[in-house]
Amino acid sequence: MIIIGTLDNPRMAQAFIDYMMGRGVTCHLNQQQEGGFTVSINDPSQQALTEQQYQAFLLNPNDQKYLVASWHSANPQIEVAGNKQANLSLLTNFIMHGGVVSLSIFAICVFVYLTRTINVPFLYDGLSFFNPLVMTNLDQPWRLFTPALLHFSALHIIFNLLWWWYLGGQIENKISSSKLLLLFVLASSLPNLLQYMMTGPAFGGMSGVVYGLVGYFWILEKCKPNCELHLPTPYIVFMLLWLVAGFFDVLGMPVANGAHLGGLLVGCGLAWFDAKAKPA
Repeated sequence: MIIIGTLDNPRMAQAFIDYMMGRGVTCHLNQQQEGGFTVSINDPSQQALTEQQYQAFLLNPNDQKYLVASWHSANPQIEVAGNKQANLSLLTNFIMHGGVVSLSIFAICVFVYLTRTINVPFLYDGLSFFNPLVMTNLDQPWRLFTPALLHFSALHIIFNLLWWWYLGGQIENKISSSKLLLLFVLASSLPNLLQYMMTGPAFGGMSGVVYGLVGYFWILEKCKPNCELHLPTPYIVFMLLWLVAGFFDVLGMPVANGAHLGGLLVGCGLAWFDAKAKPA
C-alpha cells in the first residue's frame, strides 16, 4: 500500500477518490486513529500520476470537476454518520457550488413557498402573473418573471430548485453571476408570456427557467466543446422526454408546457449567441 496523503475532511477525500476513479486509478480511503483520512493506492505504476493529481487537488479542492465526479459515483468508501464535520462539509459544498444569484433566488423561492404553507396568500398574489382584468397590473413589470418564484407543492419546489442549484451554480461559478441573472430574467419573462397565451395567468414555478438552463448547457457544449459547462447527455434526454410527455398529458399533473418550451428555446438561443460572439 502506497500512501499518497492525509486529509482532515472525509468528504473532500472521497471527492478526490471519485475523481481518480474516473481516470482509471483505484484509491483507498482509511480513517486513522489519531484523526485524518489517508488516501492510498496499491499499484506503484500509478503513483506518479496520483501524486501529481493529489497536489493539484490540494490547490483547488472545490473545483467543479471533483463535485461532478462525486455526483456520478455511487461507490462511497467510508461512512461518517453523526459526524458534525461531515455535516458542515455538506453545507460548505452546497454553498460553494452556488453563488450570490443562485443561492439568493433559491432562498427567495423557499421563503415564498413557506408563506403559502402558513397561509399568507398576499405574497403569492403580489408575485403572480398579470391579471388581464386589472389594467393597473401594467405598472408592475416584475409580474412578468416573478411567477417563477411561486411553487405549489413540496415535490414541485424540490425538483425545480435542485436543478436550479445544480445548473445555475455551474453557470455562476464558471461564467458569471450576471450571465445567470440574465438567463433567469429571460427564461422566466418570455416563456411566461407564452404560457399566458396558452393557459391564462394561473401558473408558476421555476421549471421554465430550468429548461432555459438545460438549453443553455446543451447548445453551448455543442457549439463550444471546450467550454467548462457540462451536463451529461442522459440528463438532457430525460428533460426533453419530460417536455414532450407534458404536451401529451401523460404525466397526471398540471404542466406549464409553454414555459418549458419557451425556456428551452430562450436558453438555446442565448447559448448560440454566446458561442458565436467574438471574445472582447
